[in-house]
Amino acid sequence: MRMGLREANQKFAKAIRAVRRGEDVVLTDRGRPLAVIRRLADPDDERTRLDALAAEGLIEPAPLAGPMPAPRWQPVGLAGESIAETIRRDRDEHA
Repeated sequence: MRMGLREANQKFAKAIRAVRRGEDVVLTDRGRPLAVIRRLADPDDERTRLDALAAEGLIEPAPLAGPMPAPRWQPVGLAGESIAETIRRDRDEHA
């Protein structure tokens, strides 16, 4: 829906009803688009939160949907005692 600024000022309730229906309201000034009023996404929606994080550059969405690919690395075996044993021994020595 397009509305001039004067009409939007006089019929603001009409614009809000359109937004509630999911329509975008384009505000125009002398016939030129100036602003858009649109319904906000539900902030509790998981997709909305992920899109917001991606827009901020905090996460990068996966390029493809589906199962995760198999890792291209192999674990490296180390000689000696396990980390758990090292921690237990260290705790016993300092107790």
